Formats: sequence, structure tokens, C-alpha cells
Amino acid sequence: MKGVPLTEELYKYITDTFIHEDELLKQIVIDTEAKNIPLIQVSPETGKLLGMFIKMIGAKHVLEIGTLTGYSTIWMARALPDEGSVTTLELTRAHADEALNNYKKAGLDGKIELILGKALDSLDTLSGRSFDLVFIDADKENCVNYFNKVINMVRPGGLIITDNTLRRGEVIDPNPGPGAQGIIAYNKLAANDSRVESLLVPIDDGITLSFVK
Repeated sequence: MKGVPLTEELYKYITDTFIHEDELLKQIVIDTEAKNIPLIQVSPETGKLLGMFIKMIGAKHVLEIGTLTGYSTIWMARALPDEGSVTTLELTRAHADEALNNYKKAGLDGKIELILGKALDSLDTLSGRSFDLVFIDADKENCVNYFNKVINMVRPGGLIITDNTLRRGEVIDPNPGPGAQGIIAYNKLAANDSRVESLLVPIDDGITLSFVK
């Protein structure tokens, strides 16, 4: 096996040393669970990494597919310059309402545009816009469709980042479920599409990072 196995102790060392999750972000997680909304937001380390990528490429305009209650949106919006913006797409009204409330608490509602509805439909309405970074964290069965929708919306030198691309190890399961099948197809596409250069980074549940040429 390559690398060092990530034990609980090593994971705690990483997060204690490098991750600052403030009280607002911690409270979002607590409130999400209290309202019986699935706890499927990104991990703190993935949130910080998304923010670092935004700063690295000088991103100003970010598209997020899958809002949940806004935890990842806030990590990204905080990393943007004053003139930057995040457009985030969410299917479920209850999740969207909670996210909008969290954006106000964070003082970021002026930098975030939330579009409610099916992401594939919303992407069609956004087809004429350009983004520096796209973060895909929605239903895994449609990841290939999301990629094909956004690939022409990201500028050269921009990034497409997709979450949960190890799918809790199901990507190597001989009988993967529908979500894992969607991720397997997505990883194959990202690895072989000549318009991008990609790598699966084994952080948390895996992220596939694609650099748009």
C-alpha cells in the first residue's frame, strides 16, 4: 500500500493542526442534524481545500451543484475576493431555506446566488455564463451529465471538482449500487476526456480534481 494509512489519531493530528472550523460552521452542522437533514456536507478539510483552490487559481466566479444547508458554500464564498460570487444549485426547498438563513448569519448573502430546482434544468439556464471553478456534490447518478453540462462553462485554467468519488470504497465493489456506478462512470470520463487533466485525491471520501485545458 502506498502512503501512510490514515488512522483516527493521524486524522485528528491533521485537523487539529491545519483546520479552523469556526463556531458558525460548527453550528451549521449541529442545526442540520437537529432538523433531520442528512449530514452529508463536506468535511472541514475538504471545505478548506476548496477555499485554497479558489485562491490558487484566482477564482472570482464559482458554481456549486448541490447546496444542502450551505456549509461548503460558505467555505468557498469566504475564499473569494470582494467582487467574487458563488452560484449554488439546490433541489430541496427546506435545504435551500436553511442555506439562505446560514448565508445571512455568515454575512455572505450578497455574494451567493441560490437557484432552486433540478440542477440539470438550472444548468441549462446558466449555459451562457462562465465560471472559474465548479464544485459537483449532488446526486451521483447524474455526475456524468453534470460534467458534460459544465465543461464548456469553465474557462481554460479553471477547475471542476467532484466530491465522494471513492464512494466509501464502493468504486471497487464487484456489485456497486446506482450511485457508485455513476461515480465509476464519472471517474472514467474525467480520467480520459482530453479537455481536462484529472486526478482522484484520497481526501475524506475522495475528490476528483479536473484541470480544464
